Amino acid sequence: MMNKVLQKIYDTHKKDEIPKLETGDTLRVNVRIREGDKERLQAFEGIFIARNNTGMSETITVRKISFGVGVERVFPLHSPVVSSIEVVRQARVRRAKLYYLRKLRGKAARLRERARKA
Repeated sequence: MMNKVLQKIYDTHKKDEIPKLETGDTLRVNVRIREGDKERLQAFEGIFIARNNTGMSETITVRKISFGVGVERVFPLHSPVVSSIEVVRQARVRRAKLYYLRKLRGKAARLRERARKA
């Protein structure tokens, strides 16, 4: 019985417009930011390095280099804070988690481009 109640809540909050994401993709995640009584969108663009969990608790980890410092952010996929996710580039990788990118700098951290599927 409790499971049906939870399922109904999940169905109301679950997002349908999430694109097909694969590790190695460069993503642009638009995040809603509240400043006082105003709300604006801020883009966070980086490499998609990990996916965790399934269903409503699914999260993605996106890493970018900002002013020479590596910045990683974990986004809950079905959160209302995440406005949209856009795939900018696709790369060919052979791992499910790209944590090894944390140790690499500059040209060594590049990923091989993958031909886009139409």
